[in-house]
This record gives sequence, structure tokens and C-alpha cells, in this order.
Amino acid sequence: MSALILDTETHTFNGNPVQIAYLPYPGDGPCVNRFFHPQEPMDPAAMAVHHILDADVADAPPYTTFRLPPDTTHLIGHNIDYDLQALARCGQDTSQIKAICTLAISRHLWPELTSHTLSAVLYALARDPAKAREQIRGAHDASADVQLVRALLQFIRRQTGLSDPEDLYTLSEQARVPEHMPFGKHKGLPIRELPEDYVQWLKRQSPLDPYLLQALERHRSP
Repeated sequence: MSALILDTETHTFNGNPVQIAYLPYPGDGPCVNRFFHPQEPMDPAAMAVHHILDADVADAPPYTTFRLPPDTTHLIGHNIDYDLQALARCGQDTSQIKAICTLAISRHLWPELTSHTLSAVLYALARDPAKAREQIRGAHDASADVQLVRALLQFIRRQTGLSDPEDLYTLSEQARVPEHMPFGKHKGLPIRELPEDYVQWLKRQSPLDPYLLQALERHRSP
């Protein structure tokens, strides 16, 4: 079993990877940090986030050349689904890889926080905000973000006692199932209190988030 903390930066929102970084978990192994040519011009909105310019990746290999280590079994990231979609655009098959979403886990463990972005959660949990700031200033660089996720995993371990990737995967899967409606006219309402006609309408929508469907099936009768 091989678990990796992974992050991607893309040339536009839901675009092609321009930077992919990962490091082994658990342990303190070195970070692998690679840059790629997205085969399209960089979007200014994306540059405003990660500050990677077209010139920075002009001589980089195309993003389609990226492949994960063949023994990868788990991928960990903050909103890891975004990264999985980016890897799919590379041609990387992730169908057999278990995804662990620290964003979902953070929302589950600390629902009182006003924001669950990676930086916000680390600021909220840090004993020393000034020290946290030194780490967080590099956010939205893939190589920095995987280190921040590693730090967040330490807080998760302290809160839950869990550190094994398989245990974290189980927690992540549980945390992904919403207890409140995440969108629409009933946003924020506990799913168990949704009107029955709305539940039945939701179930007919396609595609419907599988975790939302689990929540509807769990709290409502067919």
C-alpha cells in the first residue's frame, strides 16, 4: 500500500495541470514537484492564484506525460476530487485509487468554522497564528500545499486518533455524506427535514452526487 498527499495547479479552473506535487504519507519523505505545459495559454485568473506564467512552463513536458507511481493506492488532498479530475485529463487512471478528502473531513470535524479552506482551517487550529502564517504564505503552490495538508493531517490525527490511510479513507467517506442540503432552495436544511416531493425530485436528477444520494437514502424512505 502506498498513499500520497497530492495537489495540482491548473491553467484555468478545471483546466490542464501546470504543476503537480506529491509526497508520501505517512512519513517524512521528499516532495516530488513537477511542472507541465498545459498545451493552452494560461488563464489570467489562474495565474492570479498560483502565479505560474506561460514562460515558466514553456519548456516543460506536456501535462499528458504525468503518471503516478504504479503502487499508489490512496491519494490525499484538500478537495481531492478536483485533483482527480485534473489527473484524468492527463490520461491517468485513478479508478482503483481510494481518495481521501481533507476538506470533507475538516467540515465534519470542525463544522463551527466559518471557512474550511486549507489556510483557514490551519489558522483556526494553530496555537501560534504567526508561525502558521509563515507556512500558509506559500499556499496555492502545489509543493507548498501538500506540506500544508500534511500539517492538517496531524490535527486530524490529534482529533480522531486516526493516521492509517485506510482508516482516514473510511472517515473521509463518512464525512462526504452531507447532513444538510448543500445547494438549492433548501440549502442548509437538515436532509431529514426535506419535503418528500423535493427528495423524490432530487432522486430523479442525473447526474446526482453519489454522496448526496446516500444521504437521501439514509434519511428518507424511497
